Amino acid sequence: MAFTFAAFSYIIALIVDAFLIFFAIFHIIAFDELKTDYKNPIDQCNSLNPLVLPEYALHLLFNTLFLIAGEWFSLILNIPLILYHINRYRTRPVMSGPGLYDPTSIMNHEVLSQCQREGWVKLAFYLLAFFYYLYGMIVSLISGAA
Repeated sequence: MAFTFAAFSYIIALIVDAFLIFFAIFHIIAFDELKTDYKNPIDQCNSLNPLVLPEYALHLLFNTLFLIAGEWFSLILNIPLILYHINRYRTRPVMSGPGLYDPTSIMNHEVLSQCQREGWVKLAFYLLAFFYYLYGMIVSLISGAA
């Protein structure tokens, strides 16, 4: 059992992916609170917007490690979400600070539904990716011994 850089990148991906799962769950709960009028949009956007760039940075972090380690399949699996994040941030509403969510438009039914759907899809992706990273870590640890 050898500890390679690929195994290290999968271990980092597992840890970071756990944080991304919690971010996705937090987003889903936040949008549900908006939908049921439990919280006002300004407070909700103020709590969601600071999490957008850290989420993107964490996702890019372990994909950079995959690139360095030569884990091409893992990188290819993540490229669509990376491109979606870039496009989503590039086409965000005009705002004074970083983030994606504008309090004036978040209560629009279409925008709220899209944000909820995005949260559920990201949660599914991160959960599936978590188990794939676990598998990749085990395979890289076992194959490194040979």
